[in-house]
Amino acid sequence: MSDFVSGFWGRFITVLALGGIAWCVWLLFSQRRWLNKAPGGAVEDTGHVWDEDLRELNNPVPRWWTWMYLLTCVFALAYLYLFPGLGAYAGALGFSSAGEVRAQQDKLAESVKPLYARFAGMDPAQLAADPGAREIGQRLFLNTCSQCHGSDAKGGPGFPNLTDNDWLHGGSPEAIAQSIRDGRHGMMPAWKGTIDARMAGDIAHYVRSLSGLAADPVRVFRGRREFGNYCVACHGVDARGNPALGAPNLADDIWLYGSSEASITRTILEGRDNRMPAHRELLSPEQIQLLSAWVWNLSRREPRERP
Repeated sequence: MSDFVSGFWGRFITVLALGGIAWCVWLLFSQRRWLNKAPGGAVEDTGHVWDEDLRELNNPVPRWWTWMYLLTCVFALAYLYLFPGLGAYAGALGFSSAGEVRAQQDKLAESVKPLYARFAGMDPAQLAADPGAREIGQRLFLNTCSQCHGSDAKGGPGFPNLTDNDWLHGGSPEAIAQSIRDGRHGMMPAWKGTIDARMAGDIAHYVRSLSGLAADPVRVFRGRREFGNYCVACHGVDARGNPALGAPNLADDIWLYGSSEASITRTILEGRDNRMPAHRELLSPEQIQLLSAWVWNLSRREPRERP
Protein backbone atom coordinates (compact mmCIF):
# COMPACT_ATOMS: atom_id res chain seq x y z
CA MET A 1 0.00 0.00 0.00
CA SER A 2 3.02 2.33 0.06
CA ASP A 3 2.29 3.26 -3.57
CA PHE A 4 -0.98 4.93 -2.56
CA VAL A 5 -1.07 8.47 -1.21
CA SER A 6 -4.14 8.04 1.01
CA GLY A 7 -5.25 5.61 3.73
CA PHE A 8 -8.63 5.43 1.99
CA TRP A 9 -7.34 2.79 -0.41
CA GLY A 10 -6.28 0.49 2.39
CA ARG A 11 -9.74 0.65 3.94
CA PHE A 12 -11.34 0.25 0.52
CA ILE A 13 -9.43 -2.98 -0.19
CA THR A 14 -10.24 -4.31 3.30
CA VAL A 15 -13.96 -3.74 2.80
CA LEU A 16 -13.78 -5.21 -0.68
CA ALA A 17 -12.01 -8.41 0.47
CA LEU A 18 -14.18 -9.07 3.53
CA GLY A 19 -17.33 -8.00 1.71
CA GLY A 20 -16.55 -10.44 -1.10
CA ILE A 21 -16.32 -13.36 1.34
CA ALA A 22 -19.52 -12.33 3.12
CA TRP A 23 -21.32 -12.01 -0.21
CA CYS A 24 -20.22 -15.56 -1.21
CA VAL A 25 -21.66 -17.00 2.05
CA TRP A 26 -24.90 -15.01 1.64
CA LEU A 27 -25.21 -16.17 -1.98
CA LEU A 28 -24.87 -19.83 -0.96
CA PHE A 29 -27.61 -19.76 1.69
CA SER A 30 -29.94 -17.44 -0.21
CA GLN A 31 -29.91 -19.75 -3.21
CA ARG A 32 -30.39 -22.87 -1.10
CA ARG A 33 -33.45 -21.26 0.48
CA TRP A 34 -35.19 -21.00 -2.89
CA LEU A 35 -34.30 -24.48 -4.11
CA ASN A 36 -36.87 -27.30 -3.94
CA LYS A 37 -39.80 -24.91 -3.17
CA ALA A 38 -42.30 -26.37 -5.61
CA PRO A 39 -45.90 -26.91 -4.24
CA GLY A 40 -46.42 -30.21 -2.39
CA GLY A 41 -42.69 -30.70 -1.83
CA ALA A 42 -42.07 -31.83 -5.39
CA VAL A 43 -38.74 -30.99 -6.97
CA GLU A 44 -39.04 -28.07 -9.33
CA ASP A 45 -38.51 -28.81 -13.02
CA THR A 46 -36.27 -26.29 -14.78
CA GLY A 47 -37.78 -27.15 -18.17
CA HIS A 48 -34.47 -28.25 -19.69
CA VAL A 49 -34.54 -31.67 -21.39
CA TRP A 50 -31.47 -33.31 -22.85
CA ASP A 51 -31.44 -36.28 -25.27
CA GLU A 52 -35.28 -36.33 -25.23
CA ASP A 53 -35.61 -37.98 -21.78
CA LEU A 54 -32.92 -36.46 -19.51
CA ARG A 55 -34.75 -33.79 -17.50
CA GLU A 56 -32.91 -31.17 -15.44
CA LEU A 57 -34.33 -30.62 -11.93
CA ASN A 58 -33.71 -27.80 -9.48
CA ASN A 59 -32.16 -29.89 -6.70
CA PRO A 60 -30.03 -28.29 -4.00
CA VAL A 61 -26.27 -28.81 -4.20
CA PRO A 62 -24.85 -31.77 -2.23
CA ARG A 63 -24.09 -31.22 1.44
CA TRP A 64 -20.37 -32.04 0.95
CA TRP A 65 -20.14 -29.30 -1.68
CA THR A 66 -21.74 -26.80 0.72
CA TRP A 67 -19.21 -27.64 3.44
CA MET A 68 -16.33 -27.38 0.97
CA TYR A 69 -17.59 -23.95 -0.08
CA LEU A 70 -17.85 -22.79 3.55
CA LEU A 71 -14.41 -24.18 4.43
CA THR A 72 -12.97 -22.25 1.49
CA CYS A 73 -14.41 -19.04 2.96
CA VAL A 74 -13.01 -19.93 6.40
CA PHE A 75 -9.60 -20.55 4.80
CA ALA A 76 -9.77 -17.14 3.12
CA LEU A 77 -10.51 -15.42 6.46
CA ALA A 78 -7.64 -17.28 8.16
CA TYR A 79 -5.27 -16.37 5.34
CA LEU A 80 -6.21 -12.69 5.51
CA TYR A 81 -5.63 -12.76 9.28
CA LEU A 82 -2.19 -14.39 9.07
CA PHE A 83 -0.83 -12.78 5.90
CA PRO A 84 -1.05 -9.27 4.36
CA GLY A 85 -4.11 -8.85 2.19
CA LEU A 86 -6.33 -6.37 3.99
CA GLY A 87 -5.00 -3.02 2.85
CA ALA A 88 -2.28 -1.77 5.19
CA TYR A 89 -2.70 -4.70 7.61
CA ALA A 90 0.65 -6.58 7.76
CA GLY A 91 -0.77 -9.90 8.96
CA ALA A 92 -0.29 -11.68 12.28
CA LEU A 93 2.84 -13.47 11.01
CA GLY A 94 4.41 -10.29 9.66
CA PHE A 95 5.27 -11.98 6.36
CA SER A 96 6.32 -10.05 3.28
CA SER A 97 7.91 -11.19 0.03
CA ALA A 98 10.55 -8.46 0.38
CA GLY A 99 11.36 -9.71 3.88
CA GLU A 100 11.66 -13.27 2.62
CA VAL A 101 14.06 -12.17 -0.12
CA ARG A 102 16.17 -10.26 2.43
CA ALA A 103 16.27 -13.28 4.71
CA GLN A 104 17.44 -15.50 1.84
CA GLN A 105 20.06 -12.91 0.85
CA ASP A 106 21.33 -12.69 4.44
CA LYS A 107 21.51 -16.47 4.65
CA LEU A 108 23.46 -16.64 1.39
CA ALA A 109 25.81 -13.84 2.49
CA GLU A 110 26.49 -15.67 5.74
CA SER A 111 27.27 -18.90 3.91
CA VAL A 112 29.85 -17.29 1.59
CA LYS A 113 31.62 -15.21 4.25
CA PRO A 114 34.43 -17.79 4.65
CA LEU A 115 35.07 -17.54 0.91
CA TYR A 116 35.78 -13.81 1.13
CA ALA A 117 37.47 -13.86 4.53
CA ARG A 118 40.94 -14.60 3.17
CA PHE A 119 40.82 -11.50 0.95
CA ALA A 120 40.11 -9.12 3.86
CA GLY A 121 42.87 -6.58 4.34
CA MET A 122 44.33 -7.06 0.85
CA ASP A 123 44.85 -3.92 -1.23
CA PRO A 124 43.73 -3.69 -4.91
CA ALA A 125 47.19 -4.55 -6.24
CA GLN A 126 47.32 -7.70 -4.11
CA LEU A 127 43.79 -8.66 -5.17
CA ALA A 128 44.70 -8.10 -8.82
CA ALA A 129 47.67 -10.43 -8.42
CA ASP A 130 45.74 -13.18 -6.62
CA PRO A 131 44.36 -15.84 -9.03
CA GLY A 132 41.46 -16.69 -6.71
CA ALA A 133 40.45 -13.06 -6.32
CA ARG A 134 40.65 -12.50 -10.08
CA GLU A 135 38.46 -15.53 -10.77
CA ILE A 136 35.80 -14.36 -8.33
CA GLY A 137 35.97 -10.80 -9.70
CA GLN A 138 35.53 -12.03 -13.26
CA ARG A 139 32.51 -14.16 -12.34
CA LEU A 140 30.95 -11.23 -10.49
CA PHE A 141 31.50 -9.09 -13.59
CA LEU A 142 29.95 -11.67 -15.92
CA ASN A 143 26.91 -12.06 -13.65
CA THR A 144 26.38 -8.37 -12.87
CA CYS A 145 28.05 -6.11 -15.44
CA SER A 146 28.43 -7.92 -18.76
CA GLN A 147 24.83 -7.21 -19.80
CA CYS A 148 25.85 -3.58 -20.43
CA HIS A 149 29.64 -3.59 -20.75
CA GLY A 150 29.92 -6.88 -22.65
CA SER A 151 31.57 -10.12 -21.63
CA ASP A 152 34.94 -8.69 -22.73
CA ALA A 153 34.29 -5.43 -20.80
CA LYS A 154 34.81 -3.40 -23.99
CA GLY A 155 31.37 -1.84 -23.83
CA GLY A 156 29.39 -0.49 -26.77
CA PRO A 157 27.57 2.68 -27.88
CA GLY A 158 26.53 4.42 -24.66
CA PHE A 159 28.34 1.89 -22.44
CA PRO A 160 31.96 2.70 -21.55
CA ASN A 161 34.88 0.47 -22.46
CA LEU A 162 36.46 -0.61 -19.16
CA THR A 163 39.74 -1.81 -20.70
CA ASP A 164 41.06 1.37 -22.33
CA ASN A 165 42.30 3.36 -19.31
CA ASP A 166 39.94 6.21 -20.17
CA TRP A 167 37.59 6.97 -17.27
CA LEU A 168 34.70 9.39 -16.97
CA HIS A 169 34.78 9.51 -13.16
CA GLY A 170 38.34 8.44 -12.46
CA GLY A 171 40.06 5.09 -12.77
CA SER A 172 41.36 4.57 -9.23
CA PRO A 173 40.13 1.48 -7.36
CA GLU A 174 38.25 3.77 -4.98
CA ALA A 175 36.49 5.63 -7.80
CA ILE A 176 35.56 2.37 -9.53
CA ALA A 177 34.23 0.94 -6.26
CA GLN A 178 32.14 4.10 -5.75
CA SER A 179 30.70 3.76 -9.27
CA ILE A 180 29.71 0.15 -8.58
CA ARG A 181 28.35 0.85 -5.12
CA ASP A 182 26.51 4.16 -5.64
CA GLY A 183 26.01 4.28 -9.41
CA ARG A 184 26.58 7.28 -11.67
CA HIS A 185 24.36 9.68 -13.57
CA GLY A 186 26.04 11.35 -16.51
CA MET A 187 24.07 13.98 -18.38
CA MET A 188 24.97 16.09 -21.38
CA PRO A 189 22.39 18.90 -21.68
CA ALA A 190 20.59 19.47 -24.97
CA TRP A 191 21.58 22.72 -26.68
CA LYS A 192 19.07 22.74 -29.53
CA GLY A 193 17.19 25.63 -27.95
CA THR A 194 20.37 27.74 -27.95
CA ILE A 195 22.59 26.38 -30.72
CA ASP A 196 21.39 25.80 -34.28
CA ALA A 197 22.39 22.83 -36.41
CA ARG A 198 25.07 24.74 -38.36
CA MET A 199 26.78 25.96 -35.20
CA ALA A 200 26.61 22.46 -33.68
CA GLY A 201 28.25 21.12 -36.84
CA ASP A 202 31.07 23.66 -36.50
CA ILE A 203 31.69 22.55 -32.92
CA ALA A 204 31.66 18.93 -34.10
CA HIS A 205 34.38 19.72 -36.65
CA TYR A 206 36.49 21.39 -33.96
CA VAL A 207 36.08 18.45 -31.59
CA ARG A 208 36.98 16.00 -34.37
CA SER A 209 40.13 17.99 -35.09
CA LEU A 210 41.25 17.56 -31.46
CA SER A 211 41.41 13.80 -32.06
CA GLY A 212 43.23 14.11 -35.36
CA LEU A 213 40.13 13.26 -37.40
CA ALA A 214 39.29 14.86 -40.74
CA ALA A 215 37.74 18.30 -40.32
CA ASP A 216 37.10 21.44 -42.38
CA PRO A 217 39.64 24.13 -41.26
CA VAL A 218 37.13 26.95 -41.72
CA ARG A 219 34.51 25.19 -39.62
CA VAL A 220 37.19 24.26 -37.06
CA PHE A 221 37.99 27.96 -36.67
CA ARG A 222 34.32 28.83 -36.09
CA GLY A 223 33.78 25.80 -33.88
CA ARG A 224 36.69 26.68 -31.58
CA ARG A 225 35.04 30.01 -30.80
CA GLU A 226 31.64 28.42 -30.07
CA PHE A 227 33.25 25.67 -28.03
CA GLY A 228 34.72 28.37 -25.82
CA ASN A 229 31.27 29.93 -25.40
CA TYR A 230 29.28 26.81 -24.56
CA CYS A 231 31.44 23.79 -23.73
CA VAL A 232 34.45 24.79 -21.65
CA ALA A 233 32.47 24.94 -18.39
CA CYS A 234 32.28 21.14 -18.32
CA HIS A 235 34.94 19.91 -20.74
CA GLY A 236 37.61 22.47 -19.88
CA VAL A 237 39.56 24.96 -21.97
CA ASP A 238 41.76 22.14 -23.29
CA ALA A 239 38.69 19.87 -23.84
CA ARG A 240 40.23 17.16 -21.64
CA GLY A 241 37.12 16.76 -19.52
CA ASN A 242 36.43 16.81 -15.80
CA PRO A 243 36.16 13.55 -13.79
CA ALA A 244 34.37 15.40 -10.98
CA LEU A 245 31.48 16.05 -13.40
CA GLY A 246 31.83 12.90 -15.48
CA ALA A 247 32.57 15.11 -18.50
CA PRO A 248 34.53 13.08 -21.08
CA ASN A 249 37.90 13.95 -22.53
CA LEU A 250 37.27 15.20 -26.08
CA ALA A 251 40.95 15.37 -27.04
CA ASP A 252 41.58 11.62 -27.26
CA ASP A 253 40.41 9.01 -29.76
CA ILE A 254 37.84 7.34 -27.49
CA TRP A 255 34.14 7.98 -28.17
CA LEU A 256 31.12 6.78 -26.26
CA TYR A 257 28.60 7.42 -29.05
CA GLY A 258 30.82 7.53 -32.11
CA SER A 259 33.13 10.11 -33.69
CA SER A 260 31.19 10.99 -36.85
CA GLU A 261 30.06 14.56 -37.41
CA ALA A 262 26.42 13.42 -37.31
CA SER A 263 26.85 11.65 -33.99
CA ILE A 264 28.66 14.55 -32.32
CA THR A 265 26.14 17.05 -33.70
CA ARG A 266 23.28 14.95 -32.35
CA THR A 267 24.93 14.82 -28.95
CA ILE A 268 25.26 18.61 -28.89
CA LEU A 269 21.71 19.31 -30.02
CA GLU A 270 19.79 16.54 -28.22
CA GLY A 271 22.06 15.82 -25.25
CA ARG A 272 22.74 12.47 -23.61
CA ASP A 273 21.47 10.94 -20.39
CA ASN A 274 23.38 7.91 -19.08
CA ARG A 275 22.77 6.10 -15.80
CA MET A 276 24.95 3.52 -14.12
CA PRO A 277 22.70 1.77 -11.54
CA ALA A 278 23.82 1.45 -7.93
CA HIS A 279 24.66 -2.09 -6.85
CA ARG A 280 24.91 -1.63 -3.10
CA GLU A 281 21.73 -3.68 -2.63
CA LEU A 282 22.91 -6.47 -4.94
CA LEU A 283 26.56 -6.88 -3.97
CA SER A 284 28.18 -7.08 -0.55
CA PRO A 285 31.12 -4.79 0.33
CA GLU A 286 33.45 -7.78 -0.09
CA GLN A 287 32.09 -8.49 -3.56
CA ILE A 288 32.40 -4.83 -4.58
CA GLN A 289 36.01 -4.85 -3.36
CA LEU A 290 36.90 -7.87 -5.53
CA LEU A 291 34.92 -6.64 -8.54
CA SER A 292 36.45 -3.15 -8.48
CA ALA A 293 39.97 -4.63 -8.21
CA TRP A 294 39.28 -6.87 -11.21
CA VAL A 295 37.93 -4.00 -13.32
CA TRP A 296 40.83 -1.76 -12.28
CA ASN A 297 43.29 -4.45 -13.34
CA LEU A 298 41.78 -4.59 -16.85
CA SER A 299 43.25 -1.21 -17.77
CA ARG A 300 46.22 -1.06 -15.40
CA ARG A 301 48.85 0.25 -17.78
CA GLU A 302 50.44 3.55 -18.67
CA PRO A 303 47.91 6.15 -19.89
CA ARG A 304 47.86 6.87 -23.60
CA GLU A 305 49.66 9.85 -25.01
CA ARG A 306 47.11 12.49 -25.80
CA PRO A 307 47.50 15.14 -28.48
